[in-house]
Amino acid sequence: MSTIAAISTAPTTGGIGIIRISGEKSFDIIKKIFVPKDKSKKIEGYKMQYGNIVSEEKIIDEVLVSFFVAPKSYTTENMCEINSHGGIIVMNKILNLCLENGAEIAEPGEFTKRAFLNGRIDLSQAEAVMDLINSQNEFALNSSINQLKGSV
Repeated sequence: MSTIAAISTAPTTGGIGIIRISGEKSFDIIKKIFVPKDKSKKIEGYKMQYGNIVSEEKIIDEVLVSFFVAPKSYTTENMCEINSHGGIIVMNKILNLCLENGAEIAEPGEFTKRAFLNGRIDLSQAEAVMDLINSQNEFALNSSINQLKGSV
C-alpha cells in the first residue's frame, strides 16, 4: 500500500495546522524533511520531537512531530503527524514536501478507510467518524461518540 499524506486540519489560517502521513515510507519521508533540535534522539513511537521542517537547507517552519509505530496507530501503519503553524501557505509547503519525497495525496476519508481495511475499526465505527466530524448539535455528537465506541 502506498504512503499517503494530507492536511488534517481545516484549510484556513489558525494557530496550529496538522499534516498527517501514513504508510510504510512515513518515517523515511520525515527523515528527509525534518531536522530535530536534539539530533541524538531516535524515532520513538508515541513521542513528539521538536525541530524544523526544511527544504534545501532552508527552514520552512518550526514544528512538533508525533510518531506512531505500526500497528499501534489510527491506520495500524507507521504514521507521523506534523504540528506546524496553521497558515495555509506553510501547511501546503509542508504537504508538498511530503509529496515530493514519496507520499501520495490522501483522498478524503482515506485515513479512516485504511483504519477500516486494516481491521482497526468496523464499518459502523468508520461511519461514526464521519458523523462525528459533521455533528451540528450535542445530540448528534453524543450519538456519534456512542456509535464510535461500538453502540448502535
